[in-house]
Amino acid sequence: MTYDAFLGGLVHLWQPRTGYRAGVDPVLLAASIPAVSGQRVLELGCGVGAAILCLGARVEGLVLTGVEREAVYAGLAMRNGGSSLEVVEADLAALPLTVRERQFDHVLANPPYWRRLASVATGDTLREAALGEQTPLYLWVQTAAKRLAPKGMLHLIHRAERLPELLAALPRDMGSIEVLPIAAREGRGAERIILRARKSGRADFRLHTPLILHCGDLHIDGDQYTPKVRAALRAGAALDF
Repeated sequence: MTYDAFLGGLVHLWQPRTGYRAGVDPVLLAASIPAVSGQRVLELGCGVGAAILCLGARVEGLVLTGVEREAVYAGLAMRNGGSSLEVVEADLAALPLTVRERQFDHVLANPPYWRRLASVATGDTLREAALGEQTPLYLWVQTAAKRLAPKGMLHLIHRAERLPELLAALPRDMGSIEVLPIAAREGRGAERIILRARKSGRADFRLHTPLILHCGDLHIDGDQYTPKVRAALRAGAALDF
């Protein structure tokens, strides 16, 4: 195991030394969620707790629940979150009644990115569970939407080419849809997107100006994050859009 700092040391997480390790994406997702103290938050597929614990570090007083299928990651999420995070070890396709009987103000997820009919599986079982899609993407979206309270918000981060699937999977009562493209550098196409939608929302669809991750045109060793991204990753600042 390794004990890694996030948000400039506001959050520390135990993670496996090999296998899937939390990176930039769950932290950016957490930074984008406009939660306020007292709200109830659910993360599907919480892993070791990176996204939901970063959100909890930025916004005090949230009631946090994570669902994780893999026992190793669920155990680490419990260890990392302590009393601040309820962890339910379960498959999102078969949530226990203790979760299904509740509603949440925010539901977030960072589903596996790769469809294994079109890509090669990793040799690491835990890494594959996090990266290779086993539960269909539409089920992630529909399960998350079902757990929302009235006016609750759904938050997802995924690869840009999967956006049509995400939009198609949204139930008809989900509206006020917003998409934030994420590009590595100026002039590059978006590789990731953050999607948010509100239950019973009525606002028009909004496609935001892309979030640029890195300064300059070429990769140079060192921290090249743009100021807005650096503030979210290193200081726990909100990523407003």
